[in-house]
Amino acid sequence: EQEEEDDFQRFLRRVDEISNLVQGLSSTDPAVKEKALAETEKRLQDQGTGKEEESKSVVNRTVINTQPSVRDGEAVDTGNFLAFLEKDAAERAKRRKRNEQLANALKEKGNDAFRKGDYGVAIQRYTEGLTKLKDKQELYTNRAQAYLRIHEYEKAIGDCEWALKCNAKCIKAYFLMGRAHLALQHYSESRQCYQKILEIDPQKESLFKDCMKEVNLEEKRMRDEERAVKEVEAGKPAALSIKELLQRILGPDQNILYYTGGIRLLAGAVRDCTDQTLFRTNNGFSILRDKEVVRRGFCAERKTPAEVDLTVSLLLLWQAVCTGNEENQRVLLTQPDVGAQLPKLLSSGVLQIQKETLALISLYSETENGRKLLVKHQDLTRWLQILMMFVSSPDARASSAMQILSDLAEEERFRTQCHVLLSTDVLPLFTQLLSSAKLVNQRALACCIGILGNLCADAVPRVQMAESRECWQACLKLMDEHLDASTAEYQECLFAVLGLMMNLLLESNVVIQCMAVDISGRCMSLLRDKDGRIVTRATGVLSRILPASSLAVEAAVKGGVVKKLVKLLKAGGEITSSYALQTLSICTRSDSQAREDLVKSDKTLSVLLKLLDSENEMIVGNAAFCLGQCLAVPGAATSLLNSNVVMVLLRHAGGDASRAAVQENAAVALGKLCVAEPRHMLQLRKLNGFAILNSSMKYLHSS
Repeated sequence: EQEEEDDFQRFLRRVDEISNLVQGLSSTDPAVKEKALAETEKRLQDQGTGKEEESKSVVNRTVINTQPSVRDGEAVDTGNFLAFLEKDAAERAKRRKRNEQLANALKEKGNDAFRKGDYGVAIQRYTEGLTKLKDKQELYTNRAQAYLRIHEYEKAIGDCEWALKCNAKCIKAYFLMGRAHLALQHYSESRQCYQKILEIDPQKESLFKDCMKEVNLEEKRMRDEERAVKEVEAGKPAALSIKELLQRILGPDQNILYYTGGIRLLAGAVRDCTDQTLFRTNNGFSILRDKEVVRRGFCAERKTPAEVDLTVSLLLLWQAVCTGNEENQRVLLTQPDVGAQLPKLLSSGVLQIQKETLALISLYSETENGRKLLVKHQDLTRWLQILMMFVSSPDARASSAMQILSDLAEEERFRTQCHVLLSTDVLPLFTQLLSSAKLVNQRALACCIGILGNLCADAVPRVQMAESRECWQACLKLMDEHLDASTAEYQECLFAVLGLMMNLLLESNVVIQCMAVDISGRCMSLLRDKDGRIVTRATGVLSRILPASSLAVEAAVKGGVVKKLVKLLKAGGEITSSYALQTLSICTRSDSQAREDLVKSDKTLSVLLKLLDSENEMIVGNAAFCLGQCLAVPGAATSLLNSNVVMVLLRHAGGDASRAAVQENAAVALGKLCVAEPRHMLQLRKLNGFAILNSSMKYLHSS
């Protein structure tokens, strides 16, 4: 981070120096021009002797061009150098203008997302804009404002500091930084930020007074809260009992700070199942119902800092009394306000509230009985969408949310409720997450993709997702970015998305047919991946996508798919071999070039012969089918004269495989073998093959 800041400052200094140099050389004042000329000559001589390294900046990828160099004693052509500098400046200005247009477009997209309350997307768009133009102050302040909305205060402060490097008098940066410091209870730093606003623009005195008033009130609130906690603790011996604490909380009405302190003490006092039972039997769950101040603070849409603290305290208390206690879990969910508020708390955007709400829900989702309570007492229709949004979180909230989703997906009723908003709400969000794979929590994204893939075991969501062109395009985008983001986490995302695609390809529709060439092409490129799991799933996707389009088969064969599949078959691995043989069967059935490529890659067809000895009937059946297709290639049957192919095929044709296709494919291959090379009939006669074939074919026709 320090290196990035140094580069940024160096870039700004060099731009100023070069601009001043150009202006000096163009000046009508002889003294100014002579001074600029001397500086120019000095710079060029320094470059020629290697005294100054080429200055590079990460900002806009701009390199300050220091050529041409001048040797000692060589005269400086100031006219040419001036023209060169002007040309270089013009080119940089042109690039900057283009980048500024892109950055402005991304800023507007971010502003639109911000207005809609989609702060995660807004942050992504502002971040993308900064990759185009790193010194654009508005992008930093806008992103800081979005960070404030999701309570990422440290990040907001960082962006304000960057904005002030771009514009030292940016009032908005000081204002937002003051609010962020206030939220972090850095009262002195907050006051300093607001004081800066007044120094920059004395006419902002009214804003300054309002801000300072807010800081003073918040600081007073914190002192009052500390005093309230002391009042609750006052007079107790070593520790108050659960019953005594509840009596104080449920007694005469107090302010919100009193309740917050009392509830935190109560949460800390719960140590075992006896305390949990005492809490329930002494009306502990009635706090929300009986205390309007508590209920109002817990249910507030836009919570004040005091209401946030109260809500977090309640969540911690409920975790303490519900851990391992099924009866308390049941009673809590029957409280009307709790059931209604849980999804709202998850969507609140307040980090601490979200964290503790996820921790509370995890107590339910990790057990079968807890999940049944959630399904019974909660409307989970929007939970899939809400929990998926945490994939954008860089912290532990993402993994907690995905674990809850994974647990809930085991419940049939939850899976059924997921169907309601899948196409309208869930799919657009999922597509957006896939398209932004580089920017989100990739470990969580991989889990999310796997969960959606498992949900596709049900036909309803599978059909809806398979018909979404946007979903397919997002999958392809993730595959395209695989080479640029070869981290272990991204590899898991790719592995998961290939599994999802395999599930979706159980369907057949127009969208799949139209995209078959693109999908198969991406999978072809993955067949050389170092991760065997990726290769296996890419082969599996090929085996399911190629039947959807003859054009995809043709393109795959032209791309050398047969040779790649033969290599996979030689390497072994039952699952990979099964997918590879299915793919070869599809290609050789409809494409003569594929048959020729297979014979060319394996002249003696030894790979197929070896696979005929497999214990896997699927592999045997497909190997026999491919062999039968290849026998149409001239010379293929002759190359098998010295092999035991007749005996092997006859054994399968007359065997008792559970799959009739195994017997049929073996019999057909044997027939083609004898037609293509009659000398194989001698071996067939010796083995009494005609009688065996006749008997097996009669059986196949009758069955």
